[in-house]
Amino acid sequence: MKRIFAVLVAFIITAVSVRCHTVCAVAQPEVSAKAAVLISADTGEVVYAKNCNEKLPMASTTKIMTTLLCLESGGLYDQFVVDSEAIKVEGSSMGLQEGDIVTKYDLCCGMLLPSGNDAANAAAVRISGSIGKFAELMNDRARKLGLSKTYFVTPSGLEGEGHGSSAYDMAMLAREALRNELFRSICSQDSIKLEFGDPPYVRWLKNTNKLLNMYDGVYGVKTGFTDEAGRCLVSACERDGKDLICVTLNDRSDWNDHIAMYDYGFDTVRVIDAAIPAGMTVNTVGGEVDKLRLVPKDSSVRVCTMAGNEEDIQFTLLTAPFVYAPINYGDEAAMLRISFMRREVETVPLYAAESITAAAERPEKKGIFTKFKEMLGSFFSR
Repeated sequence: MKRIFAVLVAFIITAVSVRCHTVCAVAQPEVSAKAAVLISADTGEVVYAKNCNEKLPMASTTKIMTTLLCLESGGLYDQFVVDSEAIKVEGSSMGLQEGDIVTKYDLCCGMLLPSGNDAANAAAVRISGSIGKFAELMNDRARKLGLSKTYFVTPSGLEGEGHGSSAYDMAMLAREALRNELFRSICSQDSIKLEFGDPPYVRWLKNTNKLLNMYDGVYGVKTGFTDEAGRCLVSACERDGKDLICVTLNDRSDWNDHIAMYDYGFDTVRVIDAAIPAGMTVNTVGGEVDKLRLVPKDSSVRVCTMAGNEEDIQFTLLTAPFVYAPINYGDEAAMLRISFMRREVETVPLYAAESITAAAERPEKKGIFTKFKEMLGSFFSR
């Protein structure tokens, strides 16, 4: 009996020890930021938060919105001369001078890497004609994204009255911006080679985001600093299919705090494999059949989540009422929106699972009389 009791006690002690170790392993970090948040880049779920809805100045992390709007404005590689007044601005710079010939792509790199205020102002004037009108464009996009604590006055992040955001809003803005492949590509670069000037010449821009080389998996996003805002940082990191976005505002130890939050986040979130529905079709017109079978590239989608399950994933087929034949096997024929709790995770293409010939291309069916005539003609022509 004593032996059984001893074994039972040992088992309880071991269980408690394991539980304690697990809790300690995922203990929430202590961060020095005035406001902070960690979210799943896939679902937008909050993994960790500290005053995350408090509106604060966010310095040059503002340039996430400016760069996104610039990338979406088109004509990225068209050359033009920068506005001489727009580039007369204090603070960080990409080195623009009066008469310099640039492209919007150059300005986007100048905003995201060396955090050029001159690049932000030049982009704003090029796109909207003035900084004030561009700020209206920024605020319109913020409203559409549901960023309720965000208001923009300047494209650079230099303070203006009312200019500010929350850590949560900035995380959701970064989530939107990182869906743009070119944005993600630029902000992940430690340095980048460009050619601009009067006349253009080759030069290198260096990224101010030291976290890119401090923590495995970090691929962005943007630093910021002013006397009023303090040190601000928006970053993103991906490991083993887990994709997280971290924001700190007014943080004297931002590099270390982001690392601590990521350590916590990667221990806390998990990845679920949600099976993409089979048997999807779209109506066809002018072909041999009335419906086209659709297939995705992959049979499932991986989603990084805090507390979600496969049942929380919704799929919405996005397609025209019908597609016209002919259709070749492998053609992109529709899109599939993947959502978590009605918030979009991603949209993936769907492809034709078969070829459909246009009706006009089908050989006509021959009747018995026609076949008999052809047979007789063939006989007498010998």
